[in-house]
Amino acid sequence: MNKSALQKVSAATLLVALGIIYGDIGTSPLYVMKSIVGDRQITQLLVYGGISCVFWTLTFQTTFKYIFLTLSADNQGEGGVFSLYALVKRFGKGKLVIPTILGATTLLADGIITPPISVASAVEGLETIIPNLPTVPIVIAILSGLFIFQRFGTQKVGYIFGPAMVVWFTMLLVLGVSQIVHHPDILKALNPMYGYQLLVEYPHGFWLLGAVFLCTTGAEALYSDLGHCGRANIRLTWIFVKIALVTNYLGQGAWLMHQGALFLEGKNPFYTIMPQWFLIIGIGIATLAAIIASQALISGSFTLINEAISLNFWPRVALKNPTNLKGQIYIPSVNTILWAGCVLMILYFKNSAHMEAAYGFSITIAMLMTTFLLSYYLVFIKKIKIGWVAVILFVFSVIEISFFIANVVKIKERWMFLFFELFIFMVMYVWYYSRKINNRFLKFTNLVEQTAALEELSKDDGIPKYSTHLIYLSKADKTYEIEEKILKSIFAKQPKRADVYWFLHINRTNDPFTLNYEVVEILDDKVIKVVLNLGFRVQPKVELYFKKIVQELVERKELNLHIRPDGSTKYNAEPDFKFIIIEKFLSVENDLELKDGWLLTSYFWLKRLSLSDEKAFGLDKSDVAIENVPMIYTPASTLELNRKTN
Repeated sequence: MNKSALQKVSAATLLVALGIIYGDIGTSPLYVMKSIVGDRQITQLLVYGGISCVFWTLTFQTTFKYIFLTLSADNQGEGGVFSLYALVKRFGKGKLVIPTILGATTLLADGIITPPISVASAVEGLETIIPNLPTVPIVIAILSGLFIFQRFGTQKVGYIFGPAMVVWFTMLLVLGVSQIVHHPDILKALNPMYGYQLLVEYPHGFWLLGAVFLCTTGAEALYSDLGHCGRANIRLTWIFVKIALVTNYLGQGAWLMHQGALFLEGKNPFYTIMPQWFLIIGIGIATLAAIIASQALISGSFTLINEAISLNFWPRVALKNPTNLKGQIYIPSVNTILWAGCVLMILYFKNSAHMEAAYGFSITIAMLMTTFLLSYYLVFIKKIKIGWVAVILFVFSVIEISFFIANVVKIKERWMFLFFELFIFMVMYVWYYSRKINNRFLKFTNLVEQTAALEELSKDDGIPKYSTHLIYLSKADKTYEIEEKILKSIFAKQPKRADVYWFLHINRTNDPFTLNYEVVEILDDKVIKVVLNLGFRVQPKVELYFKKIVQELVERKELNLHIRPDGSTKYNAEPDFKFIIIEKFLSVENDLELKDGWLLTSYFWLKRLSLSDEKAFGLDKSDVAIENVPMIYTPASTLELNRKTN
């Protein structure tokens, strides 16, 4: 998938962008004004100030930061925190790992609260028709159906997402205009002075930023979905989307101003601006939009975990492709975690009003982390002068830290939710840093110096042949290096004699969809190094790729593989391949300090729960041999053992 293809603009691509990109941010009119006003007395300062803050938040935070600036930081057309990290990690020297983990953690947490708050806000519209209707079971049923459907893929229903969102945004626009004509003075609310006055003059006005922030929570997910639609399509459709959103907010504000000094009494201005005859239709459209918003967050979570696995931030888990479309991924374990989290959220908070108080905290952290990573991109890749980058960083930091402070007070209402975030963060932290420790113990040796011994072993008829083609998965990224543990495996007590020794290295590239290979013949027809270059969004199917590589080498008559036996017989036409995977375990000889012991113990525990290497790399069990070797991280320094004598 190249950049030029992603940048093509047509009616179809614009429709797809509307259906995929704006689910989260597009459904925010369901709850933003309701959250700002709450049960407060309706005043011009509250309504005008609230709309002013919403408008300028959408302008600065969504339009300028994300649509204009952050979308430019694409990695071969792909966006999101991991794509941005892959671009800039070489400039950070390890300083970018924690910000990346925090950004990914909080974005995943968004996937647990967006579906219930969106669907609940839509379904609660039924209470205007049927008072005291128990909406919780309805919301749980809709969410459960949505998560069950994930295993079948969204290809069959995806084509309705675009038209459905066109209807949704058109409805927002029309409803807004229908109220603005009755109170055109509401347009004054776009003046930033009203927002300033709300924050400094209204009682506890600053803390209303927690409610204002809800209007832009989908901006981070918007960046993550860049690869699905392309920058140009997003920027063009945002013009229509922003106009529709702002118009609806103005319309809700106009209706509120008609109420004089009355209290809102729990009513949602989004539904009260609808004509009575249209209410049931509007609720149906809102519910469909909420489902689409939820689907976008769920799909985005699958993509995020897939990238985390590729960049060694998450244990390997089972991945499935429910359709033939590139990029459509289904992760059963993540689907179950998200479903359980969403159900617990709706059971705990009961309604959308309570969830509004818990919403926003996570995404402010995600946005702060993106701002931090973006500064590296602007300085080191875009080569923008540090002075200008400092100004940009300062502006967005002030905005986002203000939102963060306003959302911190919500902790007391969302403490349970922190356990989920802590779990995600610790999994990423443990997996990444434990693998770094593991890699420190990797010792490499010159493969060329071992070729004579390998050739001698291969020709030694006194040793039973282990396999015709013996393949080791190697972490050595240098062509002529190999791990010492692999050589020990070959020359162990029972040496592994083979006709051809293959050393296969998987190189994860910063480009999302790379899929190519290199072959280096180190010893003629005997020792061969293969480098498989895979993009971080490509699922590894190593055995399939390897056999394809061997087939191509034979067809091209390279390396003389076409004139030598491959291990097949008249009884079995399959070539004789054997893949060796070397697994480490924590040796009892270790004398570990508390932190290292906790880190490594947690790592090996996660490894046992995660997908096995043969499944993760796409290897058939019949062609794989697992070898276990002890890992000695900190050997016991002193061992006092006295012999007892009579």
